[in-house]
Amino acid sequence: MDYTDRCRRISNAFYNVGLEKARIRDLTGAAQCLKKSLHLDKYNTDARNLLGLIYYETGETAEALVQWVISSNLQPQGNRAIHYLTEIQGHPGLLEEEGVHIRKYNQAVQYAQTDNPDLAILQLLRVVEHKPNYIKAHMLLALLYIGREDYTKAGKSLYKVLQIDKNNPRASWYMSIAKSHTSRGEVEKRKLLTAFSHRQMEDDDVILPPTYKETTGWLTIIHIAVGLFMGAAVIFFLVMPAREKQLGETHNQELNQVLEQVSQRNMEIDRLEADKEALQTERDEAAAQLQTMLNENGGVLSQYQQLIAILQAYRADDFQTAVELYADLDASAIADEGTQVIVADIQRDMAANGYQVLEELGNRARDAGNPDLALEFYQKSLNINQENPQVLYDIAMIYQARGDEEQANQLFGQVIVNYPDSEAAGLAREARGY
Repeated sequence: MDYTDRCRRISNAFYNVGLEKARIRDLTGAAQCLKKSLHLDKYNTDARNLLGLIYYETGETAEALVQWVISSNLQPQGNRAIHYLTEIQGHPGLLEEEGVHIRKYNQAVQYAQTDNPDLAILQLLRVVEHKPNYIKAHMLLALLYIGREDYTKAGKSLYKVLQIDKNNPRASWYMSIAKSHTSRGEVEKRKLLTAFSHRQMEDDDVILPPTYKETTGWLTIIHIAVGLFMGAAVIFFLVMPAREKQLGETHNQELNQVLEQVSQRNMEIDRLEADKEALQTERDEAAAQLQTMLNENGGVLSQYQQLIAILQAYRADDFQTAVELYADLDASAIADEGTQVIVADIQRDMAANGYQVLEELGNRARDAGNPDLALEFYQKSLNINQENPQVLYDIAMIYQARGDEEQANQLFGQVIVNYPDSEAAGLAREARGY
């Protein structure tokens, strides 16, 4: 068995373990196994698709999209990742809503870091209300509650996390802290002891009845009347004043609570009004970023697909195709640090060898009588290497042939002034007539 087959078998084993963990909702353990599987075999699309589903289940939609895009490019046919991407792209409002929630979560993190836990909790409650499976938001909310010593609310947030990812180690740790401060076990133990603290009646115990005395009918009526009178007196002189006092105190407490709530609401409204403009700006920025991500030509997803196509062309030793694809790549849209290293290597190779290929393609198009296509290739060559006087001269000649003397003379002038010792400069002088 060679090294490649051995890696593939071990990768499949890790995938199977990750699948079993995912079925019992041990999502953290499943993600770790799937990452090991992909480390051994990056073409294991089943593991990559399942990892994307786990990211999506825990609220990490952007990470899920990255995994599914890579999977769809590695296996363009018969791949479930294509179905997932189609479903998400068919609901553009979903991605916009995800962007808004991510913005709110980031704002909550900023509030927490700047000692504004109340605003952070308010933002996180909004996030988990609309996105109940976002584990990061629940974890940060629980941590803020623990910081405020509100362990009951912290336990509720952590319980929701453990419902989604039952073996999440950090959530289990926070839950142990919350339980140690709520002392629920001690309370239940005391209740149990109190319930069985009285001695049970034994067979030898005798209940002695009260003394019985025969009474006449009139005496009974008198006793009843005296009892009613005494009961009314007790109610009037003892019970009623105490009840009125209790009602007055209860009313005052309720009034104070209402006033405190009104005051808190007013303070909250003032804070919300202060943040309204900032939130509107964040919403506009999120919408712009979402539009950039979804844009068919220059979006983030399309740029990742373009990069994967370039790498496939390199692997097939088709350097010309790689150069043509690279000319349309927007490297600034790729933010992943690991991917940026690959882009930097490609940029260095293109700066050394790629622009000549585009120049040659422009020459072929020009010689074939297609000046528009030639201009497109020349411009792409300049995008890679702007210091090429021959390409500037060739572009100027095309404009001169079209009768656009002003544009042509401008380009001839650039060649003459910026590259006076080049061969293209001499040709440009001849074309200008001096």
